[in-house]
Amino acid sequence: MPMENLRDAFIHELEDILHAEKQLSKALPRFTKAATDEKLRNGFQKHADETKNQISRLERVFQMLNVKPRNRKCDGMAGLIEEAATIMGEDADPEVMDALLVEAAQKIEHYEIATYGTLCTWAEELGHQDVVDVLKETLREEKDEDRKLTEASRDLNIRAAQPAGA
Repeated sequence: MPMENLRDAFIHELEDILHAEKQLSKALPRFTKAATDEKLRNGFQKHADETKNQISRLERVFQMLNVKPRNRKCDGMAGLIEEAATIMGEDADPEVMDALLVEAAQKIEHYEIATYGTLCTWAEELGHQDVVDVLKETLREEKDEDRKLTEASRDLNIRAAQPAGA
């Protein structure tokens, strides 16, 4: 379907991020399993729960817009998840693996932050303030998650910087 105006692009990107969140929801248990730090594991588990809520919120946005979302693959998220899966397959010291997992998770968060930020701007431009409010809630959660990952990385990076067996 051709995109002829901002509304078409908006719907297209909403469909894209809906699929991205569904892909992430399936991938987060692998992050949880690969993490060795308990706080990091718990953080990934909480984020998995939050992601399910974000999917529900996006489905509500489609209802608010009276649009049935098409099922489309989000290539951007697929690439980020594939990259994370490659990292998880590496033979790495547990502390180094945790640092790598945080880095992979932050790439995902930044992708989501960029997308939700754009969607909020477009929804506002299109006059959908009710949708803006819903999307801003998710944007806030994504920024909070990025901040939590940054905080977690401080301790994890210090441990990863130590020589193995130290």
